[in-house]
Amino acid sequence: CRLRQLPMMRAFQILGAILLFGVLGVVVVLYSVSDARPEGQPGPEADALARSMEEAVGKDAWDRTGAVRWSFFERHHYVWDRARGLVELRWGESRALFRTADQSGRVWKEGAELNEADAAEALRTAYAYWINDSFWLNPVVKFFDPGVERSLVELDDEGPALLVRYSSGGVTPGDAYLWIPGEDGMPAAWRMWVQIIPIGGIETTWEGWVELSTGAKIATQHEGWGRLMTYITNLEGAEDLDGIGMDPDLFAPLFQD
Repeated sequence: CRLRQLPMMRAFQILGAILLFGVLGVVVVLYSVSDARPEGQPGPEADALARSMEEAVGKDAWDRTGAVRWSFFERHHYVWDRARGLVELRWGESRALFRTADQSGRVWKEGAELNEADAAEALRTAYAYWINDSFWLNPVVKFFDPGVERSLVELDDEGPALLVRYSSGGVTPGDAYLWIPGEDGMPAAWRMWVQIIPIGGIETTWEGWVELSTGAKIATQHEGWGRLMTYITNLEGAEDLDGIGMDPDLFAPLFQD
């Protein structure tokens, strides 16, 4: 029996070695294509560049946008009552209504409301989706949020760029983005150093700009790794829910006992 076990043990050892070398190879590849995050200079010049990009996308108009409706990759479908900090999210067979301030809310699956324990888990999932998807919707207007650090980076071939680091907030504090403005002052691209992507400095474009009825501008498409993808669809924005064709009582269940 022992003699029969030896070939099998040897096979497992060889397989383990192959897997180890495979993992090491992936690590080496990731390290070789990853760029180090640049160091920037904080101060008035960085803030001025941030303000100019905010102005280019219409931050004042965004501040007047009290309601937004959109889909993220046609999988997560949102109605966001920005005036009251309320969100409806539909994904799969689920529907959640929740408050962005404390993530409290209610959840239904296949039309039946979930019990308290299941709803709490579903609300954590819904909130994580919303944090990511609403960030991609309009991150330019978050340059001066609490916990955001801004610094100026001079790129040799592209001029000044804005390094933005989120020291707090969201679900992945510490993420950083290098914003590169275009000749028209609009954000043209960014490079990312984020926890969920092992390669630092990945660049994607910001394009497919759509202007909401309030005048705010939203990018709906991004190109990265040679592929242009549409992230945002079914986009509408107005001063209130009625302006995007939604019933003002959509969120009434949140205020019922």
